[in-house]
Amino acid sequence: MFDSVRNNPRITQGFLALITLPFAMWGLDSYVKQGGNNASFVTVGKSNISEQEFRQALREQQERARAEMGERADAALLNSLPMRRAALDSLVSRRLMSLAVDAAHIRISDADLAAYIASIPQLQEDGKFSPERYALLVANQRMSKEEFESRLRQDMNLQQLLVPIGEAAMHSKTGAELWAAAELEQREVAEVILSPAAYLSKVKIGDEAVQKFYEANSKKFEMPEQVRVEYLMLSRSELLAQVTVTDEEIKARFESQQEKFREAETRRASHILINVAKDASDTDVKAAQAKAEAILAKVSKKPGDFAAIAKAQSQDTGTAEKGGDLDWFGRNMMVKQFEDAAFGLKENEISAVVRSDFGFHIIMLTGIRAEHIKPLAEVKGQLVNELKAEVAAKKFAEMSEAFGNMVYEEEPDSLKPAADKWKLTLQQSAWLPKPGQGTVPTLPPPPFDFPRLATAIFSADAVDKKRNTEAIEITSGPLKGALVSARVIEHKAAALLPLEQVKAAITRQLTAEEAVKLSVQDGQAMLQKLTKGDAVAVTWSAPKTMVRAVPAGMPPDAVRAVYKIGGFKLPGYTGASLPQGGYALYRVSAIKPAAIDDARKATLVQQYTRVVAEQEFGAWMDTMRLRYPVVIAKTALEAKE
Repeated sequence: MFDSVRNNPRITQGFLALITLPFAMWGLDSYVKQGGNNASFVTVGKSNISEQEFRQALREQQERARAEMGERADAALLNSLPMRRAALDSLVSRRLMSLAVDAAHIRISDADLAAYIASIPQLQEDGKFSPERYALLVANQRMSKEEFESRLRQDMNLQQLLVPIGEAAMHSKTGAELWAAAELEQREVAEVILSPAAYLSKVKIGDEAVQKFYEANSKKFEMPEQVRVEYLMLSRSELLAQVTVTDEEIKARFESQQEKFREAETRRASHILINVAKDASDTDVKAAQAKAEAILAKVSKKPGDFAAIAKAQSQDTGTAEKGGDLDWFGRNMMVKQFEDAAFGLKENEISAVVRSDFGFHIIMLTGIRAEHIKPLAEVKGQLVNELKAEVAAKKFAEMSEAFGNMVYEEEPDSLKPAADKWKLTLQQSAWLPKPGQGTVPTLPPPPFDFPRLATAIFSADAVDKKRNTEAIEITSGPLKGALVSARVIEHKAAALLPLEQVKAAITRQLTAEEAVKLSVQDGQAMLQKLTKGDAVAVTWSAPKTMVRAVPAGMPPDAVRAVYKIGGFKLPGYTGASLPQGGYALYRVSAIKPAAIDDARKATLVQQYTRVVAEQEFGAWMDTMRLRYPVVIAKTALEAKE
């Protein structure tokens, strides 16, 4: 079985991604059960998933989202129900497959695991497994070697489990080719778009309809509860600005860490390269070497012309324009043959012809920087930053508890004493909406994008008693690690906007909706006439040739409608409602079989194989859920900080 995995990467590639297919496909909500405090968090068969495992999976998913979205990462989105649902989906799916692996007695042996690791190209050096590269890879994953190998073994076990599903999908070649033919069948289509805009003048919305909509949708017209706060933030960056270091401290640190600033010997060289492949024929190698030897003879006679000759004759496109200059480099930065030659030269000396995997080189050494310790002046800025960061971190650790006690217990009604004591800036926010309120939730600025703080400023103590919030640690985002305490200085209760203020907007919305209905009704009536053979007074667009696989902007419902028309009687007529509103009529006047080249057919067969594989995987997962019932506590998907 392991050979099947290793020899059929197309089967297994992408299958682990199917692990995260959302349970929404199968209705995750049907697995959510009422449960009190004693209910299990999640059970899969007889196996339990702890809340701690879920929180870890959620954190990992949130970090991946932050890495992908960067500054666009929305704190509300990262803690939203879809985000939590996706993390739980993935966790439950993996557990189901893990149980299936155990039931099938699948286990990658230590020998197979070691062989697989040794075969990974990124872990090889000169064609051999490199323990150093492996150690670096594991360290970059922030895992121990044991954790990494355990995770890899799990994935390989899952791959073995999934191979039969992939093979089943790949065996359906005839179906794939029929599907490809259908996808690329050409149809000549003309259209008529019935835009809602053409029906707006026919719509009249009365006051009664506006009033009824306003009353039925009052939540849409609520201004959310809002507060304005003053706040203090204790952070290492705030404290950093208060820290000063002396020249004596800088000098002492430099003298104690000189090895840290030791620079190994570096060299600068220029080269002329004559390309020859590593596996070139003897004839080609001899020709390239002869050319290199001839160039060497030239530059040996006139070393001052080295740059000009390199520019004219070097086949290294990256350096030829610069006269062959390679800039400064140290040990282990060049291929071994080149490095050995360069580090064996004296300054301004030219090497003999040197053979490497790239071809033949003539090297001229243009500079030597002996091993040395960087001077204090060069590293002073770095040392200052390190010393200040250390002092700020120590001061932050010492102050954190005292800061928390002062703002919440000793002086709960004002932030000024804490600001004065620690020389912190007392800041004020703009109006902040209560999380989850309003028809269009907005992301408040940091630090109020942090859910726990955003909730705390709307607590009864904060709003009614105007007490400081506790010092809350920001655990994510650009202010990660900071402590923040806030105090409400102004409050606005949630309020329903008066009808007069929103009447125009409601009228516009209802008018637009009614215009859409009229356009659809008109379009459907026209379609009935066309299908009966009656004449309809419309202006068709010029016919366009389309294929199902590349619908050129046609909505999916319209594509399906167009391809339901048979080829027995043309022209054929159909229609579809448009996603943006309105209705489209389509006339199919010609159908041409697909002309599929081999490359296009191969691409479509791959797409079909994936579709079939996903269906097979879904059916298999249905079976697993019957074998190992999934029960999720109702509280599992609730947001928690």
